[in-house]
Amino acid sequence: MRISVCDVYSYFYKVLRLGLIGGLSLLAMNAMGAYPDKPIKLVVGFPPGGPTDMTARIIAPKLGELLKQSVFIENKAGAGGNVAAQVVANSPPDGYTFLVNSAAFAVNPALYGAAAGYSPEKNFVPVVFVSTQANVISVNESVPVKTLAELKEYSAKNKLSYSSPGYGTTPHLTCENVFRLQWKQDINHIPYKGAGPASMAVVGGETPIACTAVAGVYQFSKQGKVRILAISSEKRSPNLPDVPTLVELGYPQIKDYTWSAMMAPIKTPNDIVLKMNQAVNTVLQMPDVREQMDKAGLVVMGGNLQQTNEYMGEEVTRWSAIVKALGAKVE
Repeated sequence: MRISVCDVYSYFYKVLRLGLIGGLSLLAMNAMGAYPDKPIKLVVGFPPGGPTDMTARIIAPKLGELLKQSVFIENKAGAGGNVAAQVVANSPPDGYTFLVNSAAFAVNPALYGAAAGYSPEKNFVPVVFVSTQANVISVNESVPVKTLAELKEYSAKNKLSYSSPGYGTTPHLTCENVFRLQWKQDINHIPYKGAGPASMAVVGGETPIACTAVAGVYQFSKQGKVRILAISSEKRSPNLPDVPTLVELGYPQIKDYTWSAMMAPIKTPNDIVLKMNQAVNTVLQMPDVREQMDKAGLVVMGGNLQQTNEYMGEEVTRWSAIVKALGAKVE
C-alpha cells in the first residue's frame, strides 16, 4: 500500500507524542559507549539559506549539547545534492561524518544514472528523517498574475523561465509536471545550487517564476516580495492558509514534498547509527527546536530506524517512477 508523506508524518508525530521513540536521557545515551569523542561533521548538500541547510543548522547546536561534542556543518553544494552525497559515500564509516540531504537524494540516481555517483542502498544507511515541507510555485511581485490559472494563460503568451534548487530536486520535478506534462508549455528551467539562490533569483527578478520548497520563499511572501500561487501538499498549509493546493486546482496526482534526512556511510556501526537516530529524535521534541522549524515553514518528522528505512525505500521507488513518467533528464 502506498503512503503519502502526510501519512508518514502523521504517524511519526503520533508516535513521538506517545513517547515511544526519542526521549532518550543523557545517562542512557552515555551508557551506549564512548562515542562521540571528537567533533561530528554534517555535510549539507545545498548552500546556506535553503530548507536542508536550515534544518541542519537548527538541530546541530542541540545535538552538540546532547552528545557533548561539537557538531559542525559543511556545505557541499552542487548537482542537486550529488556532490555532498559523493563526499560522504567516500568518507570513513566511523560515525563522524553524516550527510544531510533533501529528497533529491532519492531522485538523483534515477535522474542522473551512474553520473549521480552513489546508490542510496549500496552506499548509505538512513539515520532519520528530520523535516518535511511541500513545494510551491511562486512569482515575482511584478508578474501580473494572481492565480495559477492566470500564470498558465500568461505563460502561453510570454517567454518565461523558472528557478529551482537544481536538477533532480522535488520542486524541479513538481514544476516540470505542471508546466510541461500538464500545460504542454516550454517554460525554461534555470537550475540553481539550492533553494536559497533559487529564491533570491525570483525575488531579484532574474526569473519571473520560482519552484522551491515552502521555506525558500516563505519569508519573502510575508514581505510581499513574491506571490505564492500554489502548494503541492495534500491539504492547505496552516502557515499559508490562503494558498490553494495543486489538488484543489485540478491536479490531483501532484502531492509532492521536499524532506531533509540524515544518512551515514554504509558500514557505519549499528550502535552509532542508533545513537544518532535517538539523539535527533530527542532534539526534535524540544519546544524551541519545534518553534524554529515552524517559523521556517518546516514540519518536524523523526522516527525510529525501522520507520526510516521503510520510508526511504518507499521514496526511492516512488521518485524513480515519477522520473520515468516525466521523462525527466539533466540537460
